[in-house]
Amino acid sequence: MLSKAMTDHLNHQINLEMYSSHLYLQMSSWCAYKALDGCATFLHQHAAEEMTHMQRLFGYLQETGAFAVIGGMTAPPTDFGSLTELFEQIYEHEQLVTQKINDLVHLATTEPDYATMQFLQWYIAEQHQEEFLFKSILDKIKLIGTDGQGVFFIDQEVGKLAANKGKEATAMTDATATA
Repeated sequence: MLSKAMTDHLNHQINLEMYSSHLYLQMSSWCAYKALDGCATFLHQHAAEEMTHMQRLFGYLQETGAFAVIGGMTAPPTDFGSLTELFEQIYEHEQLVTQKINDLVHLATTEPDYATMQFLQWYIAEQHQEEFLFKSILDKIKLIGTDGQGVFFIDQEVGKLAANKGKEATAMTDATATA
């Protein structure tokens, strides 16, 4: 059974993951509006991924007999000064999510709650990948630049990430169907 403190923190994380999904979906819409189709597709996929993170937490709470609570949330921003600013905001947001996961792990360690600590290991690895991904996109933006056709090339590079993620998902589905 989860402690009240752990249940409260996990519920907070559920809502943060849901906000992340809404944030990336809104950013996807901004990119589509700006004709940045590669970035729009990538962020739309990422919004769906964040929702699965939320559902995973939701399921864990239910499995442990705790009560999952979905709260209200602030609407995400709708305007971004530039594509660089947008990805800087994502990177900062992912750093916040990492800190919240670390807080959860700290709580699980100090209680001790070994089952939750084990459950959170997946999130630790996931957040490492998330921060690396968005830092690498920012590095590409700095490398390519945003002058002239730079934004076009950045959009193409980010679009390749979306296409690769789509291929990975198809391969997983195919592997599951043949198993």
